[in-house]
Order: sequence, then structure tokens, then C-alpha cells
Amino acid sequence: MHRHQSSLTAIAVILAAAVLTPLPAASQTWPQRPVTLVVPFAAGGTTDIIARLVGREMARTLGQNVVVENRGGAGGALGSTQVARSPADGYTILAATVSTHAINPALVRTLPYDALRDFAPVSLLVSVPNVLVVSPKVQASTVQELVALAKAQPGRFSYASPGNGSIGHLQAHWLGRVTGMDIQHIPYRGAGPAMQDVVAGQVEMMIDNLPTALAQIQSGAVRALMVTAPARVPQLPTVPTAAEAGVGDVVGGSWTALLAPRATPPAVIQRLAEAARVAIADPALQARLADIAATPIGAGPKDTAEHLAAELALWAPIVRASGVVQE
Repeated sequence: MHRHQSSLTAIAVILAAAVLTPLPAASQTWPQRPVTLVVPFAAGGTTDIIARLVGREMARTLGQNVVVENRGGAGGALGSTQVARSPADGYTILAATVSTHAINPALVRTLPYDALRDFAPVSLLVSVPNVLVVSPKVQASTVQELVALAKAQPGRFSYASPGNGSIGHLQAHWLGRVTGMDIQHIPYRGAGPAMQDVVAGQVEMMIDNLPTALAQIQSGAVRALMVTAPARVPQLPTVPTAAEAGVGDVVGGSWTALLAPRATPPAVIQRLAEAARVAIADPALQARLADIAATPIGAGPKDTAEHLAAELALWAPIVRASGVVQE
């Protein structure tokens, strides 16, 4: 798992030295109309914000609007299925995430799509770390202090999550396993209510997406103990990584990737990938991404395919260990 955490950084380094290749002539006639970018979650979340920022910049290269369509439901499965079953012409693409294409395949018994076979990778756009936070009422400033407190009171500590099978649930459960903490899971309907109870001290801890937790951390409403990133993040420079905190097996985070229906022509995939690469390389966009604690990547189809396969391999055993299965 340690090797996986460094893969995103390695991809970014490779891209920095990439040489542009000529686009096939057939791709020059595409697109002839706007492209629909399906976000499989409700508007206003991190994935939605990233999709809108990147889509706006991609439109400049494509010469057509990129229209974001929010199609939430079933943990992202509804929107993902819609794209998988769309015409393979490049006019309908997906903003895929760790939930839709790494966790759901292991979590959902009757998932209507195959995360690898039903999609053509376009670009890994960004990565976003998660962060472990505790209530100010918890007398712990480090992960090791938290572990000691929890072990001294087995079953007394609890952790909040946005819901069963969410990345916050799975990572916190995994943290409990690797540290030997006996901590209880309390699922909520979304990250907002979960964080509110951590702030209030009703629940001791939570692993949350950094962009959604950052304001509460900066205000002192909760205390950050570690980030699940390969390196410290500029928004929280004093907060250690999981490896620095002694729990390096608790890896992984959120990410957003562009995918198209499987049979989309290679020339169209290349055109979309180039538009995404140009968008992610834009300094103004990178500044906006930094505001939401997202690290720009802009990987091409091959590296994105490798990333998807690695994520599936990473999350499958974690999901199995949690014992959670959804129909």
C-alpha cells in the first residue's frame, strides 16, 4: 500500500516532461456540439466543483461547451451507469471517483457496470487527501495519543462517517484494525451532519475529505491529527502524513478522473485527454484547485488506466475487511 501512495506523485512528475504528440486528423472534426460531463453526485460537492472548473477550461480547447449534469444517487452508481450505457461518441463522459470506480465494485453486490470493462480512461484530473480529525474534547494531539486513549477505554470511542461504505467509514474502520482500537461506527446521512456531531463532541473522531473539513480545522472546531497523503499538504503544513503518524497502511484518498463509454473512438479519447491536460496545466485553474486542497495531475489514458486498476486492488481488501455489502 505504501507503493500505491507514491503513484500519483510519480504520474505528475512524468507528465511534467511529456512531449505533445500530434492528434489524428479524425479528431480535428470532433466535437460538433457540446459535451455532457456527468457528475454522479449532487451539486456543490468537491467532485462537482472540480468538474465545473476543469470543464470550463476544457471547453476552450474543444471549441464547444462542456455542460455539467448532476446525476446523483446510489453512491454514484446511477450517473456512472448512465455514462456506461451512453453512445460511445465522446459526447457523454463521466467524472469518476474513488467511490464509483474503486469502492463500489467491491461494496455493491449487483453493481450495474464494470468499473474497468465498461469505460475508456481519459484523464486522472486531481487527487484530494482525507484527514483524520478529532473533537476538541478528545485529549489527544497525535494519532498515537488517540490510540492510547481508545485502547484504555475499549468500545468507548466512536467515529462518524457520511454513511455505510463511504471512504470515511472504510478508512476509519481500517485505522481501527491496524492500530487495535475498538471504536464504534456511527453512520450519518452525509458529511455535514457527521462533522457537526464531531464538533459538538457527540462523536470522538472522523476521517473526512480535506476540502470539506478544512474550514472546521482552521477555525479550531476540530483538531487534525493526520492526512492520508504521500506528503504533507500546504493547507495544513504542521499536520503529519499517515506514515509520519505511524499508521502508513492507512492510505488512499479521493480523486476525480474523466472516463468515457468503452467503445469511444481512440481519436476522440485523445482529443478529450489533450483538452484535460491543457486545462489542468493552466496556472489559474491550479490556483483554484489549491483553494479546495486538490492536487492537479492531468494524467493521460494509459496512466489513468493503471491508476484505476491499482485503486481497485487497494480498496477491495479494505471493503472486505469492513464486512459491509450493499445490494
